[in-house]
Amino acid sequence: MAVEPVVYGASERPPRGDYSRARADYTCAQNWASYTAADHDTYRRLYERQSALLPGLAADAFIEALPSLGVKDHIPRFEDINERLRPASGWEIVAVPGLIPERPFFELLANRRFPVTDWIRTPAEFDYIVEPDVFHDLFGHVPLLFNPVFADYVQRYGQGGLKAHDLGAGELLSRLYWYTIEFGLIRQPDGLRAYGAGILSSSGELQYSVTSPQPQRIALDLLRCMRTRYKIDDYQATYFVIDSFEHLFEVTSPDFTPLYDAVRSLGDLTPDASTASDSSITLG
Repeated sequence: MAVEPVVYGASERPPRGDYSRARADYTCAQNWASYTAADHDTYRRLYERQSALLPGLAADAFIEALPSLGVKDHIPRFEDINERLRPASGWEIVAVPGLIPERPFFELLANRRFPVTDWIRTPAEFDYIVEPDVFHDLFGHVPLLFNPVFADYVQRYGQGGLKAHDLGAGELLSRLYWYTIEFGLIRQPDGLRAYGAGILSSSGELQYSVTSPQPQRIALDLLRCMRTRYKIDDYQATYFVIDSFEHLFEVTSPDFTPLYDAVRSLGDLTPDASTASDSSITLG
């Protein structure tokens, strides 16, 4: 049975990727031979640009782990990364044709398998792309899977996601993913830094999230986070900040079921909302 493609958010754009290649769990072969010279050059230029922006903006743990991706001048073979990733944290990356549904996504994470989109953006999308592509997934997500504590957090998220799916709370839990794994900030001794993949793979938001006075920065509170809607087509109006990956792992350890009930009772907040209970973090 053919799997169904997934669209991004409320987008009316047709799905990207060839889902006819996907297995029942949405994984597929990377088909590395299909990449063109232009594809490899796009990856090389993206890697070169983003890696040059990291000092002073990206989390130290990310910068330290980035070399584990291996080659910089072309799209890596996933099996080559897995030869280093499996012994480091017990994870592996698997190719997918694009966005996948909630439950298969959670199942992969719960089993320490991270889905990586295997197609790459066009040169016209060099500066901005709506959907995640192979550069976003590899450069943004995979390095921190070499960090044992963060890797355990991602697995726990997948396990919690399966439960949330059964409770009809997938959308609420997706906000935690968005504001941590995709757009999280961490407080280091030398200042705020980015660890979220959506920030680290964006040339504009990397600088904006860490240095701009415009957005809110709030200490991570699970209830506040799960109540807060997010933007998929602009820089975030609010960022949630953790003190360490150990802190992130600990704060997400309790059962989320009462939280889901509380969120539903209190209602959603807009992306730029502020509340009296916010623990705001200022720059400088």
